[in-house]
Amino acid sequence: MSGPAIELILMRQLASHLVMPIFVVDPEGNLLFYNEPAERLLGRRFDEAGPMPLAEWSTGFTQRDEAGATVRAEDLPLAVALREHRPAHRTLWITGDDGVARHLGITALPLEGAGGRHLGAVAFFWSLDERP
Repeated sequence: MSGPAIELILMRQLASHLVMPIFVVDPEGNLLFYNEPAERLLGRRFDEAGPMPLAEWSTGFTQRDEAGATVRAEDLPLAVALREHRPAHRTLWITGDDGVARHLGITALPLEGAGGRHLGAVAFFWSLDERP
């Protein structure tokens, strides 16, 4: 395949216009994009991070569960959605590149195309510390 599927290009376009933090990966788990609201929670601009493989982005942030235990990369909602082709959700503490620990809710969905094509996955996340 010579680049991301059109559906992933459209997902990136949509994500770039939404205020909800969004993270998009291809079928192999390679990071394709995260939007500006996600940049604020991850502590790094996407322009600085750029596309990267699953092994890099899934371990690039310190991720802990509610009890403070390290969360394995394969147990992250986005990795579950990608591997098992099902929605996944959990809350985590993530320390971004800026050194700030943030309490996040994360919901990930597999992206499936026509004819059962597995296109990748998308994660939506939000700060649980911010009050309306």
